[in-house]
Amino acid sequence: MKFNVNQQELQQALNFCQGVIEKRSTLPILSNILLDAQNSRLTITATDLDLIFIHQLNNIEVLEEGKTTTTSSIMYDIIRKFSSGKKINLTLNEKNKLHLESDKSIFNLNCISASEFPFTEDDFNQDEFIIKSKQLLKLLNKCKFSISNDETRHYLSGIYIHKTEFEDKYYLTAVATDSHRMSISKIRLDKDIVFEPIILPKKTIFQLCSLLDNYDGEVKISNVKSKIKFELNNSVLISKLIDGKFPNYIQVIPKNNQKKLEIDLKLFLNSVDRVASVSLDKKDGVKFILKKDSLNLSVNNTNSGDGKETLSVKFDHDLEISFNSRYLIDIASQLDGEKVEIYLNDSGSPALLKDPGDFNSIFVVMPMKG
Repeated sequence: MKFNVNQQELQQALNFCQGVIEKRSTLPILSNILLDAQNSRLTITATDLDLIFIHQLNNIEVLEEGKTTTTSSIMYDIIRKFSSGKKINLTLNEKNKLHLESDKSIFNLNCISASEFPFTEDDFNQDEFIIKSKQLLKLLNKCKFSISNDETRHYLSGIYIHKTEFEDKYYLTAVATDSHRMSISKIRLDKDIVFEPIILPKKTIFQLCSLLDNYDGEVKISNVKSKIKFELNNSVLISKLIDGKFPNYIQVIPKNNQKKLEIDLKLFLNSVDRVASVSLDKKDGVKFILKKDSLNLSVNNTNSGDGKETLSVKFDHDLEISFNSRYLIDIASQLDGEKVEIYLNDSGSPALLKDPGDFNSIFVVMPMKG
């Protein structure tokens, strides 16, 4: 095997692989990436057995076809330290070492035979549909911060994605909750699709988001029983799904929150962020004291002190309620409009947050006691 490749292209591909490969893998082969050079293409594959990432570099100068595997983290570390955009020559020599050469640098990396690499290409069903990358990214970003970190309830440690229908319109709807807060966001589909509901694991979501951040185009999605496949222009991500039943989230959405609070989004976000600074671990609740058209925000921490601010708002009632400041900041950071609407009931009931700039997303936050 012998080929030449551009440093920048290879670095970007290896960067994505770092997110897939487990740092503490017991199987040496799982710390490796599969490099396959043929037909003027280099295909790079990384897996942790639950997630498979395949990336293709096209128009590669392949002098001898072949394949091998080498340690992902070491190769990435070397490639990113080479001069940007330079040509790198790679050769698999007779001693089964991968020989890397660029400018005056020469490295020889240990390899494990490609035949040991665990890779199965499943036959995905034909029920595929296409979605714009920016829409999918928005959907994931609006939900991912609400994913639970509670290992005991594995079915909450991902985003529930399913097809919904409303007034003859079809949507791809995403939901995440850690039982203290919930995010629901949806995107309109051009037509009806065949799509079984799934729970997408957290690691897959973060990997997919980093791919989508660098890509503007179409994403082809297809799922088969326990796996899902996302196809971008030159990358494919195949992931196992979380096996479990997602709770009935509809019944958690507050139905009778009549007290509407309207605030300028930037002022609100900055204000909550400032008063929360007094709480080191951000565990202290931010207390809302609401009166007509006025919101007093305060945080009190026994060890470090207290902070308060008053904002002009639109509100017609008297109410006191406390929230986890981190939850409010997470939500507010993902809103698109210039204002935020918070629908309240009483101090013990969950609040409903809406974005006037995006009718397709809503958020629910449980209040804190005291």
